[in-house]
Amino acid sequence: MKFVTFVYQDNQQQAGYIEGGKVYPISLDLNGTEITTMLDFIRHSGKALSALEELGKDVQSYGLEEVRLLAPLPNPSSVRDFMAFEQHLLNASKQSGLTVHPQWYEIPVFYFSNHQSIHGPEQEVEIPPHCEKFDIELEIAAVIGKEGRNIRAEEADEYIFGYTIFNDWSARDLQMQEMQVGLGPAKGKDAATSIGPFIVTKDELEEHRNGDRYDLKMTAKINGKQLSEGNFKDIYYSFGQMIERASSGTTLYPGDIIGSGTVGTGCILEAGPDVQPWLKPGDEVELEIEGLGVLRNRVK
Repeated sequence: MKFVTFVYQDNQQQAGYIEGGKVYPISLDLNGTEITTMLDFIRHSGKALSALEELGKDVQSYGLEEVRLLAPLPNPSSVRDFMAFEQHLLNASKQSGLTVHPQWYEIPVFYFSNHQSIHGPEQEVEIPPHCEKFDIELEIAAVIGKEGRNIRAEEADEYIFGYTIFNDWSARDLQMQEMQVGLGPAKGKDAATSIGPFIVTKDELEEHRNGDRYDLKMTAKINGKQLSEGNFKDIYYSFGQMIERASSGTTLYPGDIIGSGTVGTGCILEAGPDVQPWLKPGDEVELEIEGLGVLRNRVK
C-alpha cells in the first residue's frame, strides 16, 4: 500500500492511502483510540492494518487532483541519517581533497537530523541564511513500524513499516565549517528534510528484492537536467545493518525514520559546481526512485 498525509479543501491534515488513482482517508476507532494521523496509524499498525482491510473502500474518496499531499509522515519521532553508499563517500572525499576514514568500513555511522523540519512534495524549501552552497542528497529511507531494542540485522525487516524518498538538503559551507571542529553535521543539515510523496509498504517492493536490499533505480534532476543515476542495490550497508547499529543499547520507536545516506552521484558536491552550480532560488529539484514515486520541491 501507499500511505500519505493530505489536505482536502484547506481542511486539517488527514492520513490516507492511495489506490486506483484515488485517495482514501483513514479514520479508525481502535477500542476508543481514534486514528487519523499517519504517526498514530504507524504506532498501531498491527491492529490498524487489519481494521483498514475490514473497513474496505466504503468511505469517501478523493481524486489525486482534489487533494494536496503533505509529507507522508509530517512529525516523525526521530530522524537518523546514515552514510551507507560507498560510492558517495569516495566521490565526495575526492572533491573535498580528503580520504575515506578506515573506520567507515567497520561500522555504519549516522547523525541525528531535525525531525521538526520535515517538508513534503511540491513544498518550497528555503536556502538557510549565510549559505552559498546549498545542495541536495538523493536517498531512500525506512520508516520504523515496531518498537525494538538491540535488533539483529537479520530480524530488522520485521521492524520496517515501509520506505519513502528522502532528500537531505545540505548547506555545504555551513556543514564544512562546523565539522572542522570535530562535531556535526548539525547546522549544515538543520533547515529541511523532504520526504514523500508516500510511504510504500514492503509487499509492493517484493518483486524488486535483491537479497537484503532492493533493485531500485534512483535518479535526481535539477531544472529537468539529470544530475544523478544510481541504484539502491549498490548500498554498502543494508538497512538491517543500519537498524542493528541504531538500536544498539537504545530503543527505536514506530515513526522513527532511518535514512540511507546519499546514493553515488546523488548530490552536487560529488559532481562539482562546475558541472552543476549550487542551488539558487527558483531551482526545481526532482528525485525519483523506482516503486517510490517522484519527490519534487522548488528552492526559494
